Amino acid sequence: MSERSQQQTGRTAAQEAVHDSAFLRACRREPVPHTPVWFMRQAGRSLPEYRKVREGIPMLESCMRPELVTEITLQPVRRHGVDAAIFFSDIVVPLKAIGIDLDIKPGVGPVVADPVRTRADLERLRPLDPSDVPYVTEAVGMLTAELGATPLIGFAGAPFTLASYLIEGGPSRTYENTKAMMYGAPELWAELVERLSVITAAFLRVQIEAGASAVQLFDSWAGALAPAEYRRYVMPASAKVFDAVAEYGVPRIHFGVGTGELLGLMGEAGADVVGVDWRVPLDEAAKRVGPGKALQGNLDPAVLFAPREAVEAKTDEVLAAAAGLEGHVFNLGHGVMPAMDPDALTHLVQYVHERTAR
Repeated sequence: MSERSQQQTGRTAAQEAVHDSAFLRACRREPVPHTPVWFMRQAGRSLPEYRKVREGIPMLESCMRPELVTEITLQPVRRHGVDAAIFFSDIVVPLKAIGIDLDIKPGVGPVVADPVRTRADLERLRPLDPSDVPYVTEAVGMLTAELGATPLIGFAGAPFTLASYLIEGGPSRTYENTKAMMYGAPELWAELVERLSVITAAFLRVQIEAGASAVQLFDSWAGALAPAEYRRYVMPASAKVFDAVAEYGVPRIHFGVGTGELLGLMGEAGADVVGVDWRVPLDEAAKRVGPGKALQGNLDPAVLFAPREAVEAKTDEVLAAAAGLEGHVFNLGHGVMPAMDPDALTHLVQYVHERTAR
């Protein structure tokens, strides 16, 4: 790109290379040299180098060490050759940063010491200030300097998923306390997710302003809701998050598990890219989402435990279903599992690139 063109766009050569990457082009529904690939939870327990650098360091503490965050985020980019890095953190980091008493228990997940159940409990949920998470700003800056032309994806937990952890006190399969508040105390529920939308938007803004090129909102547990419940109780708060970061012009991705019945609504909430789990073929997902959105997904993670020939065959099915999409980012239908063979992931990246090279 000429110096004059760079001046016109306001981007440096490095920023221009990121902007023109296959990942960001796919998110914008533009032609790509190959289908870009990244994996949710690509930085983590499946990698021996991750286990080595994390040894003896609690999860939340590891999210607050910029040098460690940088190393962990870069590991899958080096090993797998993925088309995007995702910032190593956890969805409860902003809650911890504003003073919520919680911890991430190995083998369990986030555990909240005092669940949020009453109006008085809401007073603990103050707005997030960038000064609460200086380690995030520092780590994103370090990463963008190291990644070169590879985009960095920032992320946050969606208001519903964060609310479910706060109300239940930890992971849940039934969400009885969460739904009891939604149905039985709708005004309290609305105030809770409103506060969480402000916190979530602030956390995403910190990452974008530090250099993240895209963001993903994880509504991991939204699949527990029927469409009417999602539209009434959840969608407005998620839409506020997307609206709050729209001015930055970075692609916004929306993902949930078991959300096949919600795909259209998730796109309607304001995402540019809708993540699809493995339960709905991408061509069918495109019909549910409607035009004007790229899709992300959606190989069943468990397929990676099968022989290579089976992995390639199932990958071909995903690529065939995606053939007519306006934009497609290849991913798993959920996160990388701890016991996965890293070599299988590396081969999958290479296979998708080769099969889709244009």
